Amino acid sequence: MGGFFATASKEDCVFDLFFGVDYHSHLGTRRAGLAVYDEKNGFERAIHNIENAPFRTKFTKESNEMHGTLGIGCISDFEAQPILVRSHHGTFAITTIGKINNANEIVDKIIKSNVHFFEMSNGDVNPTELVASIINQKENFIDGIRYAQEIIDGSLSMLILTPKGIYCARDKLGRTPIVIGKKEDGYCASFESFAYLNLGYADCRELGPGEIVVMTADGVKTLVAPGKDMKICTFLWVYYGYPSSSYEGISVEKMRYNCGKLLARRDNVKPDIVAGVPDSGTAHAIGYANESGFPFSRPFVKYTPTWPRSFMPTHQSKRNLIAKMKLIPIHDLIEGKSLLLIDDSIVRGTQLRETTEFLYASGAKEVHIRPACPPLLFGCKYLNFSRTSSEMELITRRVIKKLEGKDPDDATLKEYADPDSDKYKTMVDEIGKELHFTSLRYNRLDDLIESVGIGEEKLCTYCWSGKE
Repeated sequence: MGGFFATASKEDCVFDLFFGVDYHSHLGTRRAGLAVYDEKNGFERAIHNIENAPFRTKFTKESNEMHGTLGIGCISDFEAQPILVRSHHGTFAITTIGKINNANEIVDKIIKSNVHFFEMSNGDVNPTELVASIINQKENFIDGIRYAQEIIDGSLSMLILTPKGIYCARDKLGRTPIVIGKKEDGYCASFESFAYLNLGYADCRELGPGEIVVMTADGVKTLVAPGKDMKICTFLWVYYGYPSSSYEGISVEKMRYNCGKLLARRDNVKPDIVAGVPDSGTAHAIGYANESGFPFSRPFVKYTPTWPRSFMPTHQSKRNLIAKMKLIPIHDLIEGKSLLLIDDSIVRGTQLRETTEFLYASGAKEVHIRPACPPLLFGCKYLNFSRTSSEMELITRRVIKKLEGKDPDDATLKEYADPDSDKYKTMVDEIGKELHFTSLRYNRLDDLIESVGIGEEKLCTYCWSGKE
């Protein structure tokens, strides 16, 4: 995934930029970067690897030495950015969030114009560099941005830093957010709405789907009006969003309370305590406990002082081990107890199975699992949100293949997505047995949508329903 932040100020903007980007650290674990501009020094840029250290420690030097009145920055799980580009548009810096499914096709088309691309370590072209090259095919930034949004299969939101201002462009279907903040001496643009509040900015407005604006210290001017259709990612509320954020005016924390509440209304187990897998399952569990009347408790806690999210090896077996090592049991709250545990989702199932086994080993009598969202059946086509590199790594797909005796087609998968079907019930029972849960009940998609509180037509639910 990734997050970005931009600021345009009448004074030096680097302090705000540094902390605004830092507030996006929950969205990325591998790369981070800053780019600033002022009339005296021109452009400055810095990129660091943050795999084994927090953003703040890597960019302390830059926060003291860089200067500018315009700046953009990002946290990324993938490519190094922002990149600095020289073209017929002049020099500019660009950072992007999204996913490009047809990158090779676009590269083949652009390479005919003798454009050279730098490869990343995995052999892929840097997608932000590709977006810059697409923009450079047109005579101005507006036409270039619209051209990129038009030809890219997937999603694309971006910030472009120029000497005259910062272009902010939200994905054409609004799959990811851009929020504008305002204070006396300038403006900011942010993925997360909370990132600017402690910096003295007040909420101004959210960009609409496909909207393009240019931001300066004096104001924010719309260059391309927003479209009518929106498909914002629902998983932002379920998992990725920080609790203090809101999207489309809907609070992440409040949505998670609603989610747990509706889970409780359909449930019939009587646990001794309700708990959330820290951290993203906690708010869902509070909502469940408040509605059901069963007490909320913390039978285990996450040890975070020396284990930041960025300290995660790339090899999956090691990631599972590190995730397990972070969880510290509180035996007095586990031994002899029936526990109902809520996690944001089940992806591969490995970590949750190990968590359950660790609870049994710590003396739990029962462990009932309640994921806050429906079964993940489809890999995300629109964002790098799926938390797995292959659909066949999803436990749902492995179980369905086992039940069907072959890889399922889309029609079969949609049968398994129906919570009222026999196939769905059989799949859930098999997953529960394989992961050694006392019981398993997923949240329903209709309840999840109700938890958000905006129209289903505005939400992307592809990973659960297969509906585009």
